Amino acid sequence: MSETSWIMKNEPEPQKRAQYHHGDLKQQLIEATRQLVEEKGPDHFSVSEACRRAGVSTAAPYKHFKDKGEMLRAVALGGMERKMEQMLAAVEPLAPGSIDRIIALGRVYVGFAIAEPGVFRLMFGLSEDHDEYEDLVKTGDTMAFSVQQEVALYRGSDTVEEPDIRRAFLLWSFVHGVSFLLLDGKVTHMDMAFDLESVLSEIAYRVMDGPDIPD
Repeated sequence: MSETSWIMKNEPEPQKRAQYHHGDLKQQLIEATRQLVEEKGPDHFSVSEACRRAGVSTAAPYKHFKDKGEMLRAVALGGMERKMEQMLAAVEPLAPGSIDRIIALGRVYVGFAIAEPGVFRLMFGLSEDHDEYEDLVKTGDTMAFSVQQEVALYRGSDTVEEPDIRRAFLLWSFVHGVSFLLLDGKVTHMDMAFDLESVLSEIAYRVMDGPDIPD
C-alpha cells in the first residue's frame, strides 16, 4: 500500500458548463479556476481559460473580480474553508481532550494536501500578501485557534495559553512538512519504512506528551 492510498478522493471529474444562471456565475468561475489550478498549477492559470471552462464570456469575471489575483484568492479562501470544515467534522465524534482529536487534525491536514495539491500550494504561495486580505487572515486565524484550543483541551483547560500556542505551532510545522514531502515525492526515496498513520500518531504523542517547551 502506498503512503497516500488511505486517502479517499470524492471529487467529481471536472466538467465543462455550457450555460449558467446569473446567480451562480461567481461560484462557477471560482470552480473553473479551482479546476485549472489543480490541472495546471496557479502559475499557468489564465482568466480566458476559466471563462471557457465556465462557459461564459471573457468579460464576465469582471462583474465579480477585479483581476486574476482576486480569482485565485477566492480559490485559496474556498480551500481554507473546506479544510476547516473537514477539521471540525473529523474531531466532532471523538472524545474532547483526547489525543485522537490531535491526530485527526493532522490526518485532515495531510489528506487535504494530497486531495487538492494545487489549491494547497496556492494557499501558501499567496502567503506573502495574505495580510492585505481580511477574509484570508480571519479564516487562517480561526483554523490556527481551533488547533490551539484542541491542544489546551488535551492539557485539561478551556483557556488557550502560551504553551498551547507553541505546541500547536510545532504540530503544524510537522504536518506541513510531511505534506510537502509527500507532494514532492520525497518520501518514496527514503531508505526507511513509512506509514503515515504511525507518523501522525508519533508526532502527536511526542509534541503533546513531551517536556514543556522552554521560554
